[in-house]
Amino acid sequence: MTMRMRLPGGTLKIKRYIELRHAERKREVPVIVVGGLYFVWWSEAATRRRAARMRHSDLAENGSESPQS
Repeated sequence: MTMRMRLPGGTLKIKRYIELRHAERKREVPVIVVGGLYFVWWSEAATRRRAARMRHSDLAENGSESPQS
C-alpha cells in the first residue's frame, strides 16, 4: 500500500513497515511513524545519493566502468 506524492524538493512516501527499504529502516532519510504508517521523505539530493551508490555497487560487481554490450 505504498502511496507516493511528488512535491517540490522531493517525494513523500507513505508505507507500512514491511515495505520500507534498507535506508528507510536505518533512518538514512527522514521518517515519521504515525500508528502503523511510515511517512518517508526522499529529497532530490537523497535520491541522487542513492542512485550514485547503486551505480557504484553495480560497477564493483561487474568489474568495469563501461556497460557490456
